[in-house]
Amino acid sequence: DVQLQASGGGLVQAGGSLRLSCAGSGFTYPDYVIGWFRQAPGKEREGVSVISSSDGSSYYADSVRGRFTISRDNSKNTVYLQMNNLKPEDTAVYYCAADHLWYGGPYDDMDYWGKGTQVTVSS
Repeated sequence: DVQLQASGGGLVQAGGSLRLSCAGSGFTYPDYVIGWFRQAPGKEREGVSVISSSDGSSYYADSVRGRFTISRDNSKNTVYLQMNNLKPEDTAVYYCAADHLWYGGPYDDMDYWGKGTQVTVSS
């Protein structure tokens, strides 16, 4: 069975940091594009960051560029999202997703989706 599991969320004060992890199994993880998405209450889902499978190319939403860093460790079938200088508007459920194609950014119809992890940033 394909599994994607996001973890690492929590409660942090504004200006703090968290590192999210996206672990996968049941598919050839290193061959897949991994993306992070978030959804806040009452808002549409937003593509936050995506990393390619091959050359490490990445995408960041304008709202997080310069504060978030995506990376991957294929030996551990894990992608990380380092989130620094967190703001209250970063509060959301964060999801990771995987797809076999790289389009240069996030898209809604990625192949696999995991359950989310809650990130709450207090002011």
